Amino acid sequence: MGVGRWVSLLLAFGCLFGVLDASAGDADPLYRNCVVQCEKTGNIGDHAIQHCKFSFTDVPLNGSWYMQKPLYLQWKQLNCRSDCRYYCMMQSEYQREKLGLGPAKYHGKWPFKRVFVFQEPLSAVLSAFNLLMHFIGWLTFFILVSYKLPLRPQSRRTYYEDFDLTEKLDYSSAVAVLGYSLILSLLRIFNVKDEASRVMFAAPILAFVTTHILYLNFYEMDYGWNMKVCLVMGVSQILMWVIWGGVTRHPSRFKLWTAMLGCALAMLLEIYDFPPFHGYVDAHALWHATTIPLTYLWWSFIKDDAKFRTSTLVKKVK
Repeated sequence: MGVGRWVSLLLAFGCLFGVLDASAGDADPLYRNCVVQCEKTGNIGDHAIQHCKFSFTDVPLNGSWYMQKPLYLQWKQLNCRSDCRYYCMMQSEYQREKLGLGPAKYHGKWPFKRVFVFQEPLSAVLSAFNLLMHFIGWLTFFILVSYKLPLRPQSRRTYYEDFDLTEKLDYSSAVAVLGYSLILSLLRIFNVKDEASRVMFAAPILAFVTTHILYLNFYEMDYGWNMKVCLVMGVSQILMWVIWGGVTRHPSRFKLWTAMLGCALAMLLEIYDFPPFHGYVDAHALWHATTIPLTYLWWSFIKDDAKFRTSTLVKKVK
């Protein structure tokens, strides 16, 4: 590919990133003032926040260890802040609807209606199915390489109520998983075997991912920048796998291409997202739905690739 094509590709990504916006709802002074007053008084209008109605004098001196301060109080304060943010968000969205305005994002997420303790109930359910597919895929892969193939391998990561901590863990873990999968993709695509070369491939990516996570957690939670970083790592992996499958003429390349095409289409749901329908179903929830069959397809390719590599090594030995 010539330099001109690479420049065009980078310009295309630049235009793509231009459509990404950071949160706007939590920047509203009315919303911020509502949260501050709620945490101080424990009330939003006539609505009392139960978790904010707690004082130090309410803790019994001879109570159990989990009732003693500061552990229990800190947990109550986290629930208080989470509830204040939620009810202030609902109040703000009610006012916006009366003014004829559309929904706004708060802390990087659309306003969802809670179901029990789940802020994004549908995403939580679909995530559980996704996890199940990963577990089944890993288990079948483990059985394959451990008991069915002739060669043995050498020994050598919420949608609960949002807190500051859970929010940071959510974004940090997503970046970490993308960085780890990028390293594995490079090692497999370029068939890197010796330890020194693996370190040379992994070290720059580990350094960047670590720096990015530290930036999000201790400097600024920049949702727009984080989306750009995740997109670059995700798109780069899709392109590498598609090109590699064609160049090597892998026997399961059509399965690989189908999985990568599905990932690319699912990624559009993360870029061009839309507010939750009736407060429950948004683009992110649909993205979780698409990852369930894609996860099955991806693990199927991994097992096919393990069989292919094993047969290649056996032929070389013979």
